Amino acid sequence: MAPTAPSNPQHDAHTSPAPTLALKPGTSWQDAWRRSLAAAPEAFRDDRVLNLWAAAWHPDGDPLPATSPVDNTPIAGPPRLDADAALHAVRAGLDQHRAWRQVPLTDRKARISAALDALTGHRELLALLLVWEIGKPWKLAQADVDRAIDGVRWYVSGIDGMVAGRAPLPGPVSNIASWNYPMSVLIHAMLVQALAGNAVIAKTPTDGGLACLTLACALAVREGVPATLVSGSGKELSPALVRSPEIGCVSFVGGRDTGARVATAVADLGKRHILEQEGLNTWGIWNYTDWPSLTPLVRKTFDYAKQRCTAYPRFVVQREAFADFLAAYLPAVRGVRFGHPLAVADPADPLPELDFGPLINAAKAKELAGLTTEAISRGAVPLHRGSLADGHFLPSQDTSAYFPPTTLLAPPSSSPLHHAEPFGPVDTLVLVDTEAELLAAMNASNGALVASLSCDDKETFDRLAPQIRAFKVGHGKPRSRGDRDELFGGFGNSWSGAFVGGDLLVRAVTEGPAAERLPGNFPDYHLMP
Repeated sequence: MAPTAPSNPQHDAHTSPAPTLALKPGTSWQDAWRRSLAAAPEAFRDDRVLNLWAAAWHPDGDPLPATSPVDNTPIAGPPRLDADAALHAVRAGLDQHRAWRQVPLTDRKARISAALDALTGHRELLALLLVWEIGKPWKLAQADVDRAIDGVRWYVSGIDGMVAGRAPLPGPVSNIASWNYPMSVLIHAMLVQALAGNAVIAKTPTDGGLACLTLACALAVREGVPATLVSGSGKELSPALVRSPEIGCVSFVGGRDTGARVATAVADLGKRHILEQEGLNTWGIWNYTDWPSLTPLVRKTFDYAKQRCTAYPRFVVQREAFADFLAAYLPAVRGVRFGHPLAVADPADPLPELDFGPLINAAKAKELAGLTTEAISRGAVPLHRGSLADGHFLPSQDTSAYFPPTTLLAPPSSSPLHHAEPFGPVDTLVLVDTEAELLAAMNASNGALVASLSCDDKETFDRLAPQIRAFKVGHGKPRSRGDRDELFGGFGNSWSGAFVGGDLLVRAVTEGPAAERLPGNFPDYHLMP
């Protein structure tokens, strides 16, 4: 186990020693596991989870060992199915789909609502599982659960109009999603897809979220929602979950490399698809002077260590404003709080309010350390390098999955940090002198999901924003994936297939008129909403 980092040497001798921290009572992994076993005994067995297919829980698959990124505590690992078992699961999913699509909408609404009530009753347990499995701080974990529940309730209230004149797909929707938002992205999508009349199939992310997803699916299945949840390697399960003729739509959230392979497969098959992929989201600073407003916004960008598809890891700054920008930026990054999400000084204390906890695993932290060191060796200028000594940790805690906030100026073009999303708490700054340079730097990754541009003049923003290749562009404020009726998609290589959000999500997983062209990025057309 790695020793606790030493106290900050910048503190003078008169500073009181930091209190010794301990795990808050009732929040251990063992506590969360026992509560999961009690809440859904059908889905958990002793020290492992089960796969869900054909409306039953199966003790098949070979569980991988797993540890929590929080402190390397052993946790339940995914029970990986092989390709043949996945095919059986998909075929059973088609049988469920054919029955479910005949269920009246009134009944579907009632069952989904009952599932949401059950999720609400286990809100804190679902959030605690997210803390241990993917390292989310407590408030962000609760927000992930709440966004899923509240978002689907919004769809329940408006689904009648959204499905009018439309029909479920010919086969179930297959969901392959990254680990970072198991509830507000994956469970949310699955429940809306089911509400629209489709059976749903999902692959658990290999890197985390297994127990949380298993509990959520167990609660939904009890209410009659037709869900399948299986574990396995993407390579092994892809023929079943992507290429099977039984699948009516593929919904993917993840990186560009894997997304490109999925996109090629679905394009070859002419299959309905929703592929959300990464892009380098950028924040531009041009003819801007409202610096006091920027500082709190910058700190907010470090939520969950920037491990989300709408994070802002790149700031493109007008050179003549750079000194003022640094004066606003550095206090924000220096104020970021990170560490163990469940560590408290006194058992009665509330859980800490942290901006982020660990990265998803130690390998990711090591990768970022290597990329940062390499970029600096090739000429990047370190403007801020946080220290684990500033973290909020238990005594003698394993901190191998933690990486402190870091900011680099002018990463070299040979560095991955110059053109790719780091998916961690590393900011890169690029200085520009002209509007053309600003736009080129903001469009470095050939398409993004979101971007922001801070400039005082609204007319300037209105002229430049359409030239930024991002689906959403904020004026002096961050943009997010959005909830409820807010649409979401991406430009360039950041998105393939149908756009989602609001009624577009329902349209993406239902069939309308024969000549319908869905808004989205398709091989033969691009159509904005």
